[in-house]
Amino acid sequence: MAAANARVGADAVRVIILGAPGAGKGTQAARLAAHLGVPKISTGEMLRTAVAKKTPLGEKVHPVMEKGNLVPDELLVALVRERIAEPDCDRGFVLDGFPRTLPQALGLEEMSERPRAWVVFDFEVPREELMKRLSGRRWCPTCQATFHLLNNPPRREGTCDECGTRLIQREDDHESVVAQRLHEYDESTFPLIEYYRTRARMIPIDANRPMDVVFGDLLLAIEVRA
Repeated sequence: MAAANARVGADAVRVIILGAPGAGKGTQAARLAAHLGVPKISTGEMLRTAVAKKTPLGEKVHPVMEKGNLVPDELLVALVRERIAEPDCDRGFVLDGFPRTLPQALGLEEMSERPRAWVVFDFEVPREELMKRLSGRRWCPTCQATFHLLNNPPRREGTCDECGTRLIQREDDHESVVAQRLHEYDESTFPLIEYYRTRARMIPIDANRPMDVVFGDLLLAIEVRA
């Protein structure tokens, strides 16, 4: 592993995608990273992997995640610092789900030679649409397949297309929980958006459009980046 204090190269492609739960960040981050030939870095995925592998970090965050609490900023910053020191990040990366708070953004800036060279996309979706997207999700507890009542319904109502298991609605996707998640996002992320307005190329994206249209806007912005 490369040294954990390695800094991101000045010419690397560095992208942050901000947006509320349900805004489509994960899908577009994966697509953009694949197009650019750089890693997509998701703190959620890395945390789950660390817990599954029982790494030192995983042992620290497991009890926190089990209780449904937020992982402390300093642990997430350490996780990202370690990840972007890997050789596959030399040409850059796309961050999905990080930073989510101002302390995380400050920690990320310490890893960068040129913070103003970052491209920060802010995915904007009307609140009522986010509620539909999140509360309509259904999940297969057996094979992990995901569906949506409106956008991607199963062929047989309530049944997984892949394995035939009865689909469930996760606790996080109940309307009352969704409303609370969106409220918490607003509170924690508004200062972050204000911070990046003066610290990076901040680009608002209307994410309430077809996926290909949104992706086209991302590519255009990347191609003309400073």
